[in-house]
Amino acid sequence: MVEPTIRPALASDASRIRALIRLVHINPTGLSWRRFKVAVLPDGELVACGQVKPHPGGILELASIAVHPGYRGQGLGRAIIEALLAGGDNPLYLICRDSLAPLYNKFNFHSVTGEQLPPIFKRWLDLGRRFLPVELVVMRRDTGGNER
Repeated sequence: MVEPTIRPALASDASRIRALIRLVHINPTGLSWRRFKVAVLPDGELVACGQVKPHPGGILELASIAVHPGYRGQGLGRAIIEALLAGGDNPLYLICRDSLAPLYNKFNFHSVTGEQLPPIFKRWLDLGRRFLPVELVVMRRDTGGNER
């Protein structure tokens, strides 16, 4: 396999980021190419992406982690997450399917509940319970290190 380049997104990547997010069926809200890191093949194909998304009150969320189905299992998701975590933003939240929690534990994220949840994530969990066929979990990362 040809190694992709992990880099900050460019304006010209915006439509390809949206297309990848739609392809993998994840939340399409709050997509701003300026916040994204992308994995791009030498021919220009965008095969993975992710962002750190700001919310009111200074809350930051690791979000929109997407890998093209044809390129899964090659470490691209991990590479995107590592590139985003290199910014050192703490605390950093994410919301994911509960089955993905072990993946994010490897990056020092831990589940948070109750009073530890920022209001925006409480609302998303409530909506998820009503409308999604999967269980969601909110996780938070407070340290700068990467454990594997």
